[in-house]
Amino acid sequence: MLRNTPQQFNKVRTEPNPNPNPNPNPNPNPNPETNKHLQTATLGMGCFWSPEALFGQLPGVIRTRTGYAGGTSESPEYRRMGDHTETVQIDYDPAQISYEQLLEVFWNNHNPVNINDYKGRQYLSLLLFHDAEQERAIQRCIERRIANGESIPETEIAPFTIFYPAEARHQKYYLKRFPDALAKLSQLYSSQEELDGSTIAARLNGLAKGYTSMERIREEIGGWPVSEPERDRTLGLIRQIRW
Repeated sequence: MLRNTPQQFNKVRTEPNPNPNPNPNPNPNPNPETNKHLQTATLGMGCFWSPEALFGQLPGVIRTRTGYAGGTSESPEYRRMGDHTETVQIDYDPAQISYEQLLEVFWNNHNPVNINDYKGRQYLSLLLFHDAEQERAIQRCIERRIANGESIPETEIAPFTIFYPAEARHQKYYLKRFPDALAKLSQLYSSQEELDGSTIAARLNGLAKGYTSMERIREEIGGWPVSEPERDRTLGLIRQIRW
């Protein structure tokens, strides 16, 4: 098994995690799954708008949120990020999609060496593992990439410590370009925070970016473990959206 050494992982930080579950903003769960079965992944791969849409369209991903992590500065904001990195946090059902599958999507969709032609911590290839199993999964993925003749990715890998959610305007950025979509979805949720934290918003944000299709979304909703009236109402509303 690979060890966490700078030669093998590049830019590895190994400081201990002082708080195993410090997310300061747990979203409500207006989604087709219950929280107790979910796991969380935190990663950075450049400007957080596109990665949120990329992961949000994947079946098995329950909710996504953009934010700031990986640094030590307190209470970062978009214009005052300190030493943090733009990141995406993903709540997912491991029975539907594994952490290793998320890692493959991560590494196959960005170049860790050159992100947005920017050198600095704001845009950084970053994986923050939440537990020992995620750390082992990262090691396994790197081993496979080496075995396939690929180089070791220049991704910073470190224990997760804390995640600061980004401002509301940075959540579901592409979906919010379509006011009618927000108006329709607001009929399903009592607040903007609930809407932003919903599975359907994650899927439609991926659609707005061009990562998925409405046909795929409708087919998936048909299999969600929700009541038939709730399913029919959701399907009816999204059919009415003017894109």
